[in-house]
Amino acid sequence: MKKERRRFTQEFKNEAVKLWEDGGRKSTKVAADLGIQPQLLSRWAQELGGQKANPARCSITQATGSPSDAGPQATAEINRLRRELDRMKMEHEILKKTVTFIAEITK
Repeated sequence: MKKERRRFTQEFKNEAVKLWEDGGRKSTKVAADLGIQPQLLSRWAQELGGQKANPARCSITQATGSPSDAGPQATAEINRLRRELDRMKMEHEILKKTVTFIAEITK
């Protein structure tokens, strides 16, 4: 059976590229968070030709504001919080594995 191709809106593509360019994160991490391949994200960035996503059209940017619009202190805080979130996710995965391991031992 043939798998149907997913289609992404231009708004989604713009926001994905903006997250990658402004977020200071690796393309592989951004792509994984969005559920797409890193090559696809790179292709979208090339198609935009270095253009920034239009903030007026991006719902995420409207709701939270863009890190580039914030001052340097706010940008530093956003980057710190992203690093902390990544660390917490890693700790969460470790704890899940530990609980599974302990549950197997106590059987």
